[in-house]
Amino acid sequence: MSNKGKYYITTAIAYTSGKPHIGNTYEIVLADSIARFKRQEGYDVFFQTGSDEHGQKIELKAAEAGVTPKEFVDDVSSQIKDIWNLMDTSYDKFIRTTDEDHEKQVQKIFKKLYDQGDIYKGAYEGMYCTPCESFWTESQLVDGKCPDCGREVQPAKEEAYFFKMSKYADRLIEHINTHPEFIQPVSRKNEMMNNFLLPGLQDLCVSRTSFKWGIPVTFDPDHVTYVWLDALTNYITGIGYDCDGDSSDQYKKLWPADLHLIGKDIIRFHTIYWPIFLMALGEPLPKQVFGHPWLIQADGKMSKSKGNVLYADELVDFFGVDAVRYFVLHEIPFDNDGVISWELLVERINSDLANTLGNLVNRTISMSNKYFDGVVCDKGVAEPVDEDLKQVVTSTRDKVEAKMDEIRVADAISEVFALFKRCNKYIDETEPWVLAKDEAKADRLSTVLYNLVESISIGATLLESFMPGKSEAILKQLNTEKIAYDDLDKFGHYENGNKVTDKPEILFARLDINEVLDRVAELHPPVEEEVPEDVIDIEAKPEITFDDFMKMQFQVGEIISCEAVPKSSKLLCSQVRVGSEVKQIVSGIKKYYKPEEMVGKKVMVLVNLKPAKLAGVLSEGMLLCAEDAEGNLALMTPEKSMPAGAEIC
Repeated sequence: MSNKGKYYITTAIAYTSGKPHIGNTYEIVLADSIARFKRQEGYDVFFQTGSDEHGQKIELKAAEAGVTPKEFVDDVSSQIKDIWNLMDTSYDKFIRTTDEDHEKQVQKIFKKLYDQGDIYKGAYEGMYCTPCESFWTESQLVDGKCPDCGREVQPAKEEAYFFKMSKYADRLIEHINTHPEFIQPVSRKNEMMNNFLLPGLQDLCVSRTSFKWGIPVTFDPDHVTYVWLDALTNYITGIGYDCDGDSSDQYKKLWPADLHLIGKDIIRFHTIYWPIFLMALGEPLPKQVFGHPWLIQADGKMSKSKGNVLYADELVDFFGVDAVRYFVLHEIPFDNDGVISWELLVERINSDLANTLGNLVNRTISMSNKYFDGVVCDKGVAEPVDEDLKQVVTSTRDKVEAKMDEIRVADAISEVFALFKRCNKYIDETEPWVLAKDEAKADRLSTVLYNLVESISIGATLLESFMPGKSEAILKQLNTEKIAYDDLDKFGHYENGNKVTDKPEILFARLDINEVLDRVAELHPPVEEEVPEDVIDIEAKPEITFDDFMKMQFQVGEIISCEAVPKSSKLLCSQVRVGSEVKQIVSGIKKYYKPEEMVGKKVMVLVNLKPAKLAGVLSEGMLLCAEDAEGNLALMTPEKSMPAGAEIC
């Protein structure tokens, strides 16, 4: 096979704040499947991953654990590497940001950018998110919380160095516009352009003084390098970049990267900050950044407090490496989040792996042994049904390649399994057990079994990128080798007269969901969540239908006047504008609101309540209120400014 040139692929480096869960692990498996497929195609692949080990969060976690930051990250980085290895990933380098050569280059990069005027000293004041290690302005917060992770932020101020992002913004916008493949999927590109680049970039804080666990700035050692300038540069320092101009031959060969594979939550750092850093260094930009979707729990976001975090090593104990690889690769679409649960895993393993694939291989080998003592021969007794099978099988490689070129890995796996499904259909069409009853049909039976063995061999070869262990196991049971990639569009590689194994092994055992869930319950007893003090339960009323609900009309109203109802200790009478109409509404809220307080309020109103008299005063609707356990009332008001008359739906 001719060499198609280099292919440099990276994952984001995993943050060493704790053991990676299955959602984190998905990325390394996804990258591995791409790297393996590129190698199979004939590319000279270099696949880099690693761990991100500096920052305030690490310093705090280490202090909580009673160890030094270096001891803490040594342990977590080792856990990350163990899981990456467990998942049978074929990375070529695992870089750590505590590696001496990386730290040295980061210091040189910082100094170079400072010397050329891209970095300057200033002070930062804003709202700080410790988990994300990011400053935010008040306007950037969402509901007063970090826009990236949704956690609480704290006001902070400190001296810092800043990078002049706006200096390179126009150049980056032009690059994105002229290289449509640069940011994928397209939805991520639109998000970066519309939310960040086009409105104008703020200068970026690139150093910190409030903690020490980071790479010191050589000329101002009270400062440590901001985590993103440190972490992002791993993609070049890991392959021998030297900003003094003495970069390694490996760097000159591999850079620019062909693909940065990262989670959609850090797309901004990789498609705005990182390209601008590279422009400032005078280096080419990566060819493509792909922000992959997430793998989420069926019952919501993974949370240690809920006890629902899934880890790769535990899933492998239950299902095996390749079953877990198959699930995470197959279940996450190109640009939508995928869902994982114990039930879904069992369902997919039983249907796709045990039935479609495992049963196919086992039946084919068992029939070869039963009817021909395991000897597989193409006797050339063809029938029209064979041609459709062969067409499906020989066209699968190009279909898989087309999907992989677009990083549609889930679709690529589906193409391979379409081949296996076609084989199962072929068994139903040819009915080998019927052919076996007629000695005159022996050569036809032999041809049918040859076609199946050959088809499975091609499918197993294409399966290698996604399920390397089971791919090898299938080929071993068929007593054959992988087929060269360039020959996967041809039929007839299996050697005539070769023998399959006489003891086929079950590739995937069918699972009983109840047994699996019982075992899960033993390992993970349900964690009882504490009910917050400000939560109350009330007795449920009878269910209503959607039609019942649709009979009620809720709108925003504006109170234009209000007065106490004479001879009543509880009632207020409000004039409420709802659209162009003014309604008189009587409410039992005098204890909680003074009439003058009510005027000008926007409230939620049930407008089509049948009019009734309260204390002799006509009421034409109802103001909606909430009541706490002590009986205190509060009017329900819209969160944002809404016009009087707006429908509540």
